[in-house]
Amino acid sequence: MTEPLPLSIISACLALRIGIFSLPNSSNMDTISRENNSMLPVGGIIVGVIALALGLYSSVSISKVKNQLNAQQEKVDKIDDIASQVSAASAKADSVKTSLDSVAKQTQDAFTAVGNSIGTIQAQLAKIEESSKRPARGSHGEAVVAGPGEYVIRSGDTGARIARSNGCSVSDLQAVNPSVDWKRLRVGQKIKLPEKKS
Repeated sequence: MTEPLPLSIISACLALRIGIFSLPNSSNMDTISRENNSMLPVGGIIVGVIALALGLYSSVSISKVKNQLNAQQEKVDKIDDIASQVSAASAKADSVKTSLDSVAKQTQDAFTAVGNSIGTIQAQLAKIEESSKRPARGSHGEAVVAGPGEYVIRSGDTGARIARSNGCSVSDLQAVNPSVDWKRLRVGQKIKLPEKKS
């Protein structure tokens, strides 16, 4: 790309032109000029050459400065790109932190719920253990104790049928098996039989 000539170069060329055209010419010189023998045209040439040299120097200096500015602009563009990447990474880090905080809260809530459930289960187990330590009461109010025998539930068994076949009452059978759901007996389930009274 062609750049316009700086003003200093143009002025130097004009000064040089003026100096050249004002050189003494013996055919055109009048008597006053011969007598004065003036150095004005030579001085004009010297000033023109100096102005031309200064113009060339300033043109080269300006070109160097433009090149340096272009190089610096590339660096500034890179810095801007890095700044935008840092900004995006920071936003992503904030998003991840928010997600982690949410997961930590959900985890804490889940542990709290599990702890509450464990506490409830422990209380229920304590009640079951306490009830199994107390002697069970039969149909007549006397203490019923589980005997050494067990019975394995078969298809079609009910509490009444098991009590009849083992010579005990349904209430005695239920008293020694407080945790059994008598409406939902499962085949293969084991229950305790009350101790036979002598």
